[in-house]
Amino acid sequence: MADPRGFLNNRQRELPTRRPVPIRLMDWHEVYEATEQSQLQRQASRCMDCGIPFCHNGCPLGNLIPEWNDLVWRDDWRTAIERLHATNNFPEFTGKLCPAPCESACVLGINQPAVTIKQVELTTIEKAFDAGLVQPLPPERLTGKTVAVIGSGPAGLAAAQQLTRAGHTVAVYERADKIGGLLRYGIPEFKMEKRHVDRRLAQMEAEGTRFRTGVEVGVKLTGQQLRDRYDAVVLAVGSTVRRDLPPTPGRELSGIHQAMEYLPQANRVALGEEVPDQIRADGLDVVIIGGGDTGADCLGTALRQNAKSVTQLEIMPRPTEDRPKGQPWPTYPMLFRVASAHEEGGDRVYAASTQEFLGDENGRVRALKLVEVEFKDGRFTPVEGSEREVPAQLVLLAMGFTGPEKAGLIEQLAVDLDQRGNVARDNSYMSSVPGVFVAGDAGRGQSLIVWAIAEGRSCAAAVDTWLSGSTTLPTAIPPTARPLTV
Repeated sequence: MADPRGFLNNRQRELPTRRPVPIRLMDWHEVYEATEQSQLQRQASRCMDCGIPFCHNGCPLGNLIPEWNDLVWRDDWRTAIERLHATNNFPEFTGKLCPAPCESACVLGINQPAVTIKQVELTTIEKAFDAGLVQPLPPERLTGKTVAVIGSGPAGLAAAQQLTRAGHTVAVYERADKIGGLLRYGIPEFKMEKRHVDRRLAQMEAEGTRFRTGVEVGVKLTGQQLRDRYDAVVLAVGSTVRRDLPPTPGRELSGIHQAMEYLPQANRVALGEEVPDQIRADGLDVVIIGGGDTGADCLGTALRQNAKSVTQLEIMPRPTEDRPKGQPWPTYPMLFRVASAHEEGGDRVYAASTQEFLGDENGRVRALKLVEVEFKDGRFTPVEGSEREVPAQLVLLAMGFTGPEKAGLIEQLAVDLDQRGNVARDNSYMSSVPGVFVAGDAGRGQSLIVWAIAEGRSCAAAVDTWLSGSTTLPTAIPPTARPLTV
């Protein structure tokens, strides 16, 4: 444990400082400033001797949080990163992008502000990189077995790194021009600069993982060719079928785009690439339909493109700022949260539904007709007399995803699907086709980055067992299990 009186002496929860809004809106760099070591160690000391650390349960990876909190407090950064890497291949990703369900499950959080676990994690890995403590870990010997990992998001990368370290020859296939999946093209630079992805990929390449970009498996390489070429296949293709609105008048108007059309283009331009006919928000009234993280990413991006106004819509009512009674500790509560993008500007409108898109004489959207809604008898009911128009020359749909794409590879492999349209798998992450495994959102459905890494690690252990008869790779929660935080 850390300081046995730390949580008594340091009751205040200190978070990293965000750069001033007017300054950060002028660039695409990350919004947070570096945390002073003394502040971080003071926060780590708040980790209490709680007996049963529920933060382990809140984290799908089972991170050894009290251990590395204690090591950070004691200034033993070398051992701290060893304990952190024991359960998490990419703590720099989760440290920047995870919503930290571990903090919601922190025992201290029952009646005090929780330990700043996420910031301790992030600082630990950043110090490790700066000190040269993150080195390639190539296998001592090769097994002669080959594995194809389809998709290079966090689940695919975690599975690939674990399997490479187990001695298998692993090739990661990505249909985009660069490795990283949504980490690269779905996450804006102001949330995570892509140099963090690139340095981890350099480690993986030095370990022996092979990357194949610009290859759409199912088109350039068929499912049967994949099976003939590799001893095992891991499907980590994500959940990429975008949810759309129900049939809505005016949906066909130009100027209405999916968030994942908009964000990847902005990411490429922020990195210095040229994007012909880029979707931009300059001088426009922007409306974002969807109140989640992707919507917030669109909000921050539109503000950096000098949008005239930005409005983010959510059909659900505004969450409370305190934990709801129906979501007791240690579950992850639905609270009103202010992301860095929300701090930068724009309006958030709750309990609202789009009735119609209104167009101009050129067939382009000019406004949305909204109506307030209330939840009655299991459905959202319009509130009479609450209709109004919101100006919009650019509408972004950020309503999530409904599952993996079926045409192409999944059809060719003839794997079974579950009732939600995800790839069905057993407790060993194997699909209905022997030797074909599935990890991450493709099997779980749209979820958190921490779940993707956890599933990638567990899937790798299952693949190693199937190929070798046993495994020394650590396993995590089987796909049918659910912790206290979903």
